[in-house]
Amino acid sequence: MSTFDLFEYSPIVDRPPVMWPGRSKLAFYVGLNIEHFHVDKPSTALNDATAQLVPDPLNYGWRDYGLRVGFWRVAELLDTYGLRATALLNSEAVHHYPQVIEASLSRDWALVAHGRTNSVLHTGMDVDSEQAELAAILDTMETATGARPRGWLGPALTETSATPRLLAHHGLTYSLDWTNDEQPYWFTDVPVMSVPYSVELNDLGIFTMKGLSGPDFEVMVRDQVDQMLEETATGRVMALALHPFVIGHPFRAKYLDRALAHIAGRSGIWLTTSDEIAAHFAATCPQDGTS
Repeated sequence: MSTFDLFEYSPIVDRPPVMWPGRSKLAFYVGLNIEHFHVDKPSTALNDATAQLVPDPLNYGWRDYGLRVGFWRVAELLDTYGLRATALLNSEAVHHYPQVIEASLSRDWALVAHGRTNSVLHTGMDVDSEQAELAAILDTMETATGARPRGWLGPALTETSATPRLLAHHGLTYSLDWTNDEQPYWFTDVPVMSVPYSVELNDLGIFTMKGLSGPDFEVMVRDQVDQMLEETATGRVMALALHPFVIGHPFRAKYLDRALAHIAGRSGIWLTTSDEIAAHFAATCPQDGTS
């Protein structure tokens, strides 16, 4: 399957209405990345000058801060506003950070498969290798959490041309990889849907790629939700993508606090998870077009 026949062009203005529970105009979820990185592989870097070194204490330490410290600060903020996260979980994380997994389960967060590790991408895998990789990822998560994931986000949003078919084969019902819409939609010829995720409203890009500030982040989040509520005639999805090693620092977390307070204080928003968005869309807008 090529990317060109994975989905059809569908302008949002030509679609039938999508209705969220309670007649909410907007579904909002937090995608919280819980990732494990290998100390002997280059990966997401704050400082490119040392990114190819092995070991690389500067960048590895920055990433490692996320689950040692930042995660706990973000989790407390989400608790304050009664928000359940969508945990985007590398399967290797279940072995390295059991307290994080326990905290996620105790909060009834949605757990989405996010690859094995963000140090290994899916691009370039042959079909048999990716099949085996997916099976191992899902089995590991099910054993550790007691439930099989329903959704998928590739590490660094990477896929192969076979990924959607393999997701369906393993019983996954949705993917967050394709960030091209504000509503869920069904892929062509496979029983898998795309649920909106964001590379724009994403702390990694906002702070480390664009170099924006905490106040900038707060304004972006507030403007996004206000504009979507003002213009939305049919149900849209607003995803806020977060990484604990970025947003979890105190000088940034205070602006996340303010942004979440604004969202929690608005009416017409369904505060939810990607699992619940996918399940509701499947029940009300099934792939065969009947209800």
